[in-house]
Amino acid sequence: MTGDHPDGGDLQQAHTISRFWPVVSASVALALVLIMAGIIALRPTEPFAIDLRWMGEVVEHRSPFWTVPALVMNALGGGLIGVVIIPLGIVAAFLLWRRPWAALYYAIAAALSAGCVQLLKVTVDRARPEDMLVQSDPGSFPSGHTANAATTAVAIAIIFYPRVWLWVAGGAYAVAMALSRTYLGAHWLSDTIGGLLLGAGVAVLVWAPLAYKLAAEGARPHPFALARKPSPTL
Repeated sequence: MTGDHPDGGDLQQAHTISRFWPVVSASVALALVLIMAGIIALRPTEPFAIDLRWMGEVVEHRSPFWTVPALVMNALGGGLIGVVIIPLGIVAAFLLWRRPWAALYYAIAAALSAGCVQLLKVTVDRARPEDMLVQSDPGSFPSGHTANAATTAVAIAIIFYPRVWLWVAGGAYAVAMALSRTYLGAHWLSDTIGGLLLGAGVAVLVWAPLAYKLAAEGARPHPFALARKPSPTL
């Protein structure tokens, strides 16, 4: 090993150490989701007090100015666009970028997150708010739109680490999705909190066993840079 370029063993050891606390944090986040699911399952038709207060504020401040972007977020986060087109587009983009491990990582994280959401929805069977502006399937906890947004935001930020702006942009997108779901009356506030925790937790746990592969893949030269020819030396 020379200079600042660690060999494969050092890189693998570094990622084994660095992923300990993220995995612990993700495990805690998913444990909180399960605790919330257990509490809500015992009272599926009785929202928390904070849910009722938040929904009251949201309904009171509805206006066309906020409704339009909320409906855009509704389309981006679910249905054919959010569940099929965008995820497949991201996977295809990574493959074209010659990042197969990134494509595999995102595909697994997105599918696992969506599967966990549906499993919890059926298990908890929480009633949705009555004052909805959109049509939604049964089961309010957790928010699938929010979980999907959190999974995508965290996964992309991890893949392109350490670009801080991606963490900021991804976090803003996930929070905006959560707010839009409560604004449209499709979810209670606690549903979106559960979705955020679930989506982020799944993204981190799926990353852990692939951390070394993703880091090694990301350290390769940019595929388009391979075609560049060095400038002639005068």
